[in-house]
Formats: sequence, structure tokens, C-alpha cells
Amino acid sequence: MAMATVMRKSSSSSAAAGAAAAMARRAFASVSVGTDLVSSAQGVSLQKARSWEEGVSSNFSTTPLSQIFNEKKVVIFGLPGAFTGVCSKAHVPSYKNNIEKLKAKGVDSVICVAVNDPYVLNGWAEKLEAKDAIEFYGDFDGSFHKSLELSLDLSSALLGHRSQRWSAYVVDGKVKVLNVEKVPSEFKVSGGEVILGQI
Repeated sequence: MAMATVMRKSSSSSAAAGAAAAMARRAFASVSVGTDLVSSAQGVSLQKARSWEEGVSSNFSTTPLSQIFNEKKVVIFGLPGAFTGVCSKAHVPSYKNNIEKLKAKGVDSVICVAVNDPYVLNGWAEKLEAKDAIEFYGDFDGSFHKSLELSLDLSSALLGHRSQRWSAYVVDGKVKVLNVEKVPSEFKVSGGEVILGQI
């Protein structure tokens, strides 16, 4: 039992170290304040969280970025994945708990996006009881995050290619505020409280 505990701790430490090393080997995202998200990710669409039955009935439709961002004030945050630790315990709740304050500042929608399929995101959103406050979108193949250079290889944590942990305030498609965590395990700059003070 002691050996198993040591092995689990070692594996966890290796995963964290691997994620940190991946971040150290690459520059921060090419997206920056002033970037037009719609033109920077041309041809990319996201998949609104839904049940499998809803996916079938909608003929597996996707949502163009222009429909999400054009002529709107949007707070969007990205995270490594549904049902993971910091994402579930801190990141999503920080926006859910501040939704009324964000709306009072004129924000039209608060969006969570992750490199997951929309069905997993739907189940996660329902578990967190956050679906009424936050719009959840899947980036199932990672194309949105890759276009913005916000993708990250988290294979060391058995997650594969995922997203960095980040947040942005976007007005009519243009980034006005951008926060990217140094490593995905951190939660210092991308939370709802932080961006609330930046709008």
C-alpha cells in the first residue's frame, strides 16, 4: 500500500512537472489585446453544449464565431477540461457566482469553452448547475484554441491536446482584455473576480 501511494504521488508530480515544462517550451498565445477573434480563427465554429439527442435533432449543428461575438460584449474563459479539479472547483464557480455583477456591467454573455465534445460539457454544466448562467461550448478538435495559439499538450496528465487556462473580455469580436495563466494548474488571473475588475 505504501509503495502504491508513493507511485501515485510520483505520477502526479511527473504530470505537473510535464505540464509546466510544456508551458516553458512555448511562448504565450499569439492572440493579444486588439485581436479580432472571428478573423483570427476563420472557418472555425464551436459546438454548444447539449445532450446527444439534441445533437442528433440539430443534425450536429455548430455555431459560427461571428454569431457568438459580433455586436456583443462577451466574457469568455477557456480551461483544460470538463470534470477536472481546478476547472470544477474554482474556475467555473468564479463566473457562476459573479454572473449578475458581470451582466450589470453590460456583458451580454459569459462563455466557457474547452477542448471537449459538447455532450461531455453538457453533463458537466448540469452537474455544476451552471448552465442557466454560463453558455458552454465545445472545441472538440481544438481548432479554435490552435488558431489562437492557446492550445497545450497535456499528455503528461493523460489529457492529450487541450487548452491553456485563460479569460478574455471581447467586444464586437475584438479582444479588450486577455489573461493567460502561466501554467494550467494555476488559478491566479483568469477567474471571474479578476475580469470583473477589468471591465
